[in-house]
Amino acid sequence: MKVDKELIKKVAENARLNLTESEIKNILPELKEILNNFEIIKKAPTKNIEPSFQPIEIKNVTREDKTSKCLSQKEVLKNTKHKSNGYFKGPKAI
Repeated sequence: MKVDKELIKKVAENARLNLTESEIKNILPELKEILNNFEIIKKAPTKNIEPSFQPIEIKNVTREDKTSKCLSQKEVLKNTKHKSNGYFKGPKAI
């Protein structure tokens, strides 16, 4: 891919960036260097290497669901002042 001022101007326009000539002049060698580094990376031997999407193995850390005795309605509401007709009372929503 040919990297020149016109390409940088087009990309800047697409990204809605207003670059000055001096900024374009500074970006040009940096962009060329970045793209050259990607070319070097592309040449790395990866034929028999499995892709690694997670550097650390992810394990399921959830516990098994177990049924147990539930609290009664009276027990649940015993520590709140905000109750009405056997339910929690919240602020009015209009």
